[in-house]
Formats: sequence, structure tokens, C-alpha cells
Amino acid sequence: MGIKDRQMGRWADGRTAKRGEEPKVTEADKIRSYRDLRVWQEGMALAEACYMLTRRFPNDELFGMTSQIRRAATSVPANITEGYGRDSTGEHVQFLRVSQGSLKELETHLALSSRVGLIAESETKNVLEECDRLGKMLHRLIRSLQNR
Repeated sequence: MGIKDRQMGRWADGRTAKRGEEPKVTEADKIRSYRDLRVWQEGMALAEACYMLTRRFPNDELFGMTSQIRRAATSVPANITEGYGRDSTGEHVQFLRVSQGSLKELETHLALSSRVGLIAESETKNVLEECDRLGKMLHRLIRSLQNR
């Protein structure tokens, strides 16, 4: 793949990439695993936040909205991982698109949970903002892979 966060327009040291800039690649900069992808790391943090959030849901929602939110949230990093492990760029992009779909599903479940009174809107605000940021990261990664 290349340099960490290259898909995000940043080099490993945090600098913003300039057009045509190619910094020296060190061993520490190389992506050796999906775990090195910032988009996967953010997806895992989002899933963890959703688990913490749904702990406050009523017990009678355990097999309802709680399950739906947790499944959608875990699907995001899981599909990033599965795409990374595929042989072709096309397959990788397809799994990233599935991840985007799961993210939109998660946003819908969170919004509905707030609307029906399972959780206060203020408690979903940060998670929904994280969904928005992650969605933008996925979009940029997909574009980057398609432009190779």
C-alpha cells in the first residue's frame, strides 16, 4: 500500500501531503497490516463507542435495537479488514463500499433510537459526528484506490 495515512493525504509524521511530494519511506511508515490503517482504527473506536452507548439501553431492547446497532457498528471495521485481505483493488473497494453502507445503517439506528426515546439525542451527537468523519475517510480511501 505505501505510507501510513497516504490515502488520507497525510504522511506518517502528520504533515499534510503536497501534490507530487514523495517523502523518504522508512520501515516504520509501511503498512504491514489492516491494523495499520487509520480508517480501520477509527472504525474499531466507533464500534467500541457504540457498545458503550448501547449498554444504557433497556434490557428489552437487547435483541432489538441494541443488537442492530452493535452489528452495524462491528460490520464497519470488519468489512475494511475483509477488503484489505482481497487480491484485487476492485474487491477491496467493494468491501469498503459495504462498510460505508453499514455506517449509514448505523447512523439510521442511532437516529431512530433517539427519536423513540431509547437514548437522548445529546448522547448520540458525538457518535454521529464520528460516523460522519469515518464516512469521509472511507470515501477518500475508495477514491485513492480507484485512482491507482
